[in-house]
Amino acid sequence: MNPTVIPIALQRPAPAGEAQAASRLACERERRRGQGRGRQVLPAVLAEVQAVLHSQRPLQTPLQAEAGNSAGPWRPELLIEYLHALQDHFGQLGTPQLAALAQLLRVPQAQVFEVASFYHHFDVVREDALGSLPAAPRLTVRVCDGIACELAGAAALLQQARQALPALLGAGVRVMAAPCLGRCEQAPAAVVHQRAVAAADLEQLQACARAALAEPAARQAEPPAALSLPAYLQAGGYRLWRDCVEGRRGLHDVLSSLDAAGLRGLGGAGFPAARKWRLVRAEPAPRWLAVNLDEGEPGTFKDRVGLEADPHRFLEGLLLAAWAVDAAQVVIYLRDEYHGARHLLQQALADLQAQAHVAGWVLPPLALRRGAGAYICGEESAMLESIEGRRGLPRLRPPYVAQQGLFGRPTLVHNFETLFWVRELLERGGAWFAAHGRHGRQGLRRFSVSGRVRLPGVKLAPAGITLRELVAEHCGGLPAGHLLYGYLPGGASGGILPAALADVPLDFDTLQPHGCFIGSAAVVVLTESDHHRDSAVAVARNLMRFFEHESCGQCTPCRLGTAKMRALIEQPRWNGPLLAELSQLMRDASICGLGQAAPNPVDCVQRYFAHELSEAA
Repeated sequence: MNPTVIPIALQRPAPAGEAQAASRLACERERRRGQGRGRQVLPAVLAEVQAVLHSQRPLQTPLQAEAGNSAGPWRPELLIEYLHALQDHFGQLGTPQLAALAQLLRVPQAQVFEVASFYHHFDVVREDALGSLPAAPRLTVRVCDGIACELAGAAALLQQARQALPALLGAGVRVMAAPCLGRCEQAPAAVVHQRAVAAADLEQLQACARAALAEPAARQAEPPAALSLPAYLQAGGYRLWRDCVEGRRGLHDVLSSLDAAGLRGLGGAGFPAARKWRLVRAEPAPRWLAVNLDEGEPGTFKDRVGLEADPHRFLEGLLLAAWAVDAAQVVIYLRDEYHGARHLLQQALADLQAQAHVAGWVLPPLALRRGAGAYICGEESAMLESIEGRRGLPRLRPPYVAQQGLFGRPTLVHNFETLFWVRELLERGGAWFAAHGRHGRQGLRRFSVSGRVRLPGVKLAPAGITLRELVAEHCGGLPAGHLLYGYLPGGASGGILPAALADVPLDFDTLQPHGCFIGSAAVVVLTESDHHRDSAVAVARNLMRFFEHESCGQCTPCRLGTAKMRALIEQPRWNGPLLAELSQLMRDASICGLGQAAPNPVDCVQRYFAHELSEAA
């Protein structure tokens, strides 16, 4: 007899309890086979999610995607818009709601979860052991920890708020550090739910938080008082665009004017605008236009200021670019931190479409998309991925977005400021624009100036102006008793220069010999006085923490390089040779500009501020 086999006749019958348990287990297995794998969606949750999304549908104008994308009532490319609607309604994103959304979109639950967890402004929560979701925060207060706000005392304000607000207002009030909010001229800046607080202090935050808890309307952002459509039309608005559409002005004339002006992309790359229009126009139709309004570079806020002042000037520039490349559709991608600007732009688009209906204008389909808190989506291909409802991961190139952009179609990508200039340049002529400039440079630039100056803000100044001239002529000079110590000429990634280089012209191609670049023209000023000196080392540490936090994680040189570099520069003594080797590796091997430019502040500290490292040692 085989010792491993027990004859049936000798087996002891199982007790009744064990038999019942085995029977229940078999029934449960059979039931699960019928349900399929993965988290099961409760009908009540599905119905609730559908109701929330239906109530938000008017704000989710679908893009007419290429064949092969869903054309049903629930569009996968609108995933991020759906997530925003659920986050706004529930105050968080529970895994049951994410599963229900996946079922509606007919996509894997993992796909919905990976997108929701990628963006900083989505709060993904799971059930506890009893199957219950944690309560959503009653209120969220975000205090900016960007470099301009850190110079203005944001670290102390954050610590005070974390201690005082929950104790004063009760549980459920959370206080968080936030990457740059795009309000550097209002430092230290904060946001209570969606309402911005300029030059914030603890007393202001307490008052705003109390009001937000007492009245839901006090949580919402107030749209700025911008130039209205009637006022814009009275000043000749949209006349130039109609002249182009109706054939009174030709494409060759428009492109020649932009060539004469030397207008370049003003989001950071500086590619000639007219050349970009020609390249996209030469690609096969249908073509798209995507507008990058996700200015997340710390120190940058010029696009927000321009939009809040004159949205229709931007929209006319957008329509002129769409006409020039014969774009079938236009999509605007606006950073989520700009809540007031979003409401303003929604109203401006609605007013424009109403005017077009009355006047018989033919507009291309226009869609507004809301970012979700990811600096990487300022990179053009990552922005396109986000518009298509995915994580904002930069694409490998070639092909370039002018060849294969949104939904695989040729796409013209521009930032706000470039389009904001178009009408004025075409009306005044390219020679007018090119006549401005200093120190051998041509044109005008809008500089976002923050830090240690008397009058921070957006400054319209000649291209090639120096930092010393910019501060003296446009910013009211330095605070009393302060001397210039250093400055950031191009935001977080543009590097740090000492006061000795304050007479270098600020423009494209003038800063590269010094290890910096102009980028989006975000200038942050550092000073020293008898009582205090700003630290370039501290600035570099702040910026590297930002880059580590904002790396999308797609490529190893950036994902691990930013973390390793941050850890190295947190040490009192810097390992210069190792940092130099790591810097070169990140520049050579990172997929996109984030990893390639992240070492700039560290390299500049070692090059220009080595005395700080010696003092620390």
